[in-house]
Amino acid sequence: MTERRRGLIDSVLAKRQPDLTILAERLHKPRNFSAIVRTCDAVGISEVHAVPGEAGLEVHWRTSQGAEKWVGVRPHESLAAACGYLRDRGFQLVAAHLSEAAEDYRQVDYTVPTALLVGTELFGVSTEALGLSDRQVMVPMKGMTRSLNVSVACAIVLYEAMRQRDAAGLYGGSKLDPAVQARLRFEWMHPALARYCRSRGIDYPALNEEGDVIGSVPRGRSRKA
Repeated sequence: MTERRRGLIDSVLAKRQPDLTILAERLHKPRNFSAIVRTCDAVGISEVHAVPGEAGLEVHWRTSQGAEKWVGVRPHESLAAACGYLRDRGFQLVAAHLSEAAEDYRQVDYTVPTALLVGTELFGVSTEALGLSDRQVMVPMKGMTRSLNVSVACAIVLYEAMRQRDAAGLYGGSKLDPAVQARLRFEWMHPALARYCRSRGIDYPALNEEGDVIGSVPRGRSRKA
C-alpha cells in the first residue's frame, strides 16, 4: 500500500454521501446500470439500490470502469420494499420522469437525504413508482427528442445534486458511520484479505493510520470459535 494510494482511499471515503443514492427500477440493459454505478462513484455515492428486472442485476466492467468495487449495490425484492426501506431512513423519493407533474430538476433541494428513482429505458418510471414518489423531475430539452438515455438523465440530475452539496459544504467531512467507514477502508485497502475473512467468518482486523494491519494477519480464526 503506497502512501499515495492510502491517501486517495481516505480522501474518497471522507467525501462519501450516504444520504444520496439512486433506486433503479427493473433496468434491463446492464450497460445503462453500469454507467449509472460509475456516475454514482463520481459524485460520492456509496450505495445504490435496485429492483432487479427479469435478467437480474449485472454490471459491465468496461462501462463501469470497475466502479462496482467502490459502490455497493443493494437489491430489493419489490419496489414497495425498496421505497419503504429508503423512506424509513429519511430519504425523499424523487422520480426522474417526464410528465405534466414533473418540475425542472434544478428546483429540488438535494442537500437533504435524497433517492433518485429511475425507470426502464423504454417506459420510464412505473405508475406504481410514481405513486410512491414524493415528487417528479425532468430535464428540459430544446430539440425534437423528448427523452434522454436513462444513464445520461441520471448523471445530469446527480451532478446537480453534487453541485448543491458541494456549495453547502457537505463534502467537507466524513458523513459515513464510523463502523461503515472502517469496514470500507479495510475492504478497499486489502481486498484479498477481506475476501478471505468473509469466506471464513473472521472479523476484519484493525488498521493503523497508514493502512497496515495491526497485529498478526488472520489465519483461520472464526468469530464462532
